[in-house]
Amino acid sequence: MLLKKKISIWYFINLIKSQLLLIAMFAVAIGILDQLPAFQKISLPLAIPALVGTAVSLLLAFRISQSYERWWEARTIWGAIVNDSRTFIRQITQALPSGSETIIQEFAQRQIIWNYALGESLRKLPFSDRVQDYLIDHRIEATNIPNALLDEHSLQLKQLADKGLISEFRLIQLNETLARLCDSMGKCERIKNTVFPRSYSILVHSLIYVFAAILPFGFDDSQLSLLIIEIGITILIPTLFIAIEKTAIIMQDPFENTPVDTPMTSLAQTIEINLREMIGEQNVPQKKRNPLYYEM
Repeated sequence: MLLKKKISIWYFINLIKSQLLLIAMFAVAIGILDQLPAFQKISLPLAIPALVGTAVSLLLAFRISQSYERWWEARTIWGAIVNDSRTFIRQITQALPSGSETIIQEFAQRQIIWNYALGESLRKLPFSDRVQDYLIDHRIEATNIPNALLDEHSLQLKQLADKGLISEFRLIQLNETLARLCDSMGKCERIKNTVFPRSYSILVHSLIYVFAAILPFGFDDSQLSLLIIEIGITILIPTLFIAIEKTAIIMQDPFENTPVDTPMTSLAQTIEINLREMIGEQNVPQKKRNPLYYEM
């Protein structure tokens, strides 16, 4: 997630450098060819490029809106995960009798690992050593590791209820919190597995390049100064359109391990600090200040 710091403009330029180079080459080529007598006869009313540009603007407005909606939904879901993780451990602490510190620590540690495992699985990254060690120590094997960890929560709760350590009312409350965590996990998986229609991207790209192709023919370039302005505008406006469209593309997938991602690792660290403080651990390490312009 981008922070309120100096953002690296080179990151965004690097994303569109190939398209920028293509448009610049095209604009210069058209400017040179337009000086030939055969091309000087070709002229379009400026209203035609303006109409195509308006169509592109409307499509991009819809695209950026839908992409931001997906990004914001992902951030909202992880906000709920933060709250429900705290609530779950608080309910466990209240539900168990005195002297159950070891059991509470087991739930807290499993919930901490669940947050890290969920973020890493959504990004399709190999599990970190910490998560791997926990899975090996507790002999957890499954296709969906975060779901398996929630199953471990549920199984241990049932065992505690069977022993009479948790009342039926407390068990219902805890299961409701687990259901919310499972629901948040499912929402993240839905966003991850739902691909934005490729045909929409092709349509937007095609219109941008059509706009770039016809834009120079709507200008008067009879003088050298006007020719330079024509080339500059032919480069600038399509580049802005492409930059907006590229921003929408990287924002529509908030679990792809990029600077505009939902900061799942950072949030998991925040949850870990909170849970460790809640169960009374001493010397809890503080979250390190991020020197970059984004958090992961």
